[in-house]
Amino acid sequence: MPARSLLCAIDEEETLMVGAARGTRVAGAVLAMAVVAAGAAACEGGGAGDGKGGAAAAASTPPQPFGTGGYRGLRLSMTKEEALASGALEPSPVSVLNGCTDYAYKGGPAPDPVRMANEADVHAKAGKALARMDEMRAKRKQVPPLAAGASLKEMQEHSARLQEQLQQDAADQQEFAALQKDLDLVTPTRKARDEALRATGRVNFGTEGLRQVAAPADARTAEGVGAGSTEEQLKQAYAGKDLKPTKDGTYELPTEGGSGGPDWFYEFAVAEGKVTGLALVKHNTYCS
Repeated sequence: MPARSLLCAIDEEETLMVGAARGTRVAGAVLAMAVVAAGAAACEGGGAGDGKGGAAAAASTPPQPFGTGGYRGLRLSMTKEEALASGALEPSPVSVLNGCTDYAYKGGPAPDPVRMANEADVHAKAGKALARMDEMRAKRKQVPPLAAGASLKEMQEHSARLQEQLQQDAADQQEFAALQKDLDLVTPTRKARDEALRATGRVNFGTEGLRQVAAPADARTAEGVGAGSTEEQLKQAYAGKDLKPTKDGTYELPTEGGSGGPDWFYEFAVAEGKVTGLALVKHNTYCS
């Protein structure tokens, strides 16, 4: 099934209003003149009679806030199996980076095989690099200090071992530098994933279930903060609520209540004085 256009997801209220107008037009010729005469008043005052319910009421319903109480049919306490069975997500993953699995919301974008193949390659390289680094650390043996009163032969042997250790350290440093290049691929690959799915959002699962819910671009918290809000608006909305900047250039806010539990935090990405992304993130969880 082709992915639904983002514009369809963003402006559902306008769609409902158009649908209501069409429903009125099919009422029949007998009511045609009455509909025309009452049109302006209905638009300004919200309509009368049947117009107070149905599509008009639905069109005025505010969107669900993005928060720990649930979003688009998801609850933070859900397992991966429960979330997929809920129908809130597309069935196929849209990212496999770092051993985690990301899914799009229902109607979101289809998987990008080229980007996902690159993610899998980067993940494999990073895993091998980390394993090799651990192996090198485990094999390294520190030369013990020379005992007091050592003989000339013992001093010569100790000096030779130190020289060997220095040579091995130099070789290890060169290999570490090469391995680090594979690890450094993770950050730009993660940024590419985030940028590709920023507008539509995504839901991330790790070894212990749900670990991140990235909001679509049109989502807002109960306080009205979302993509496009200014950094000053963010600070004002959560003044006195332990909003803190992080070393990654984001802002973090502990959640209050809801179904998430104490390990869940709001994360606000900020660039050039504006919020560019909004997510709920669970600390102390891992991908693999």
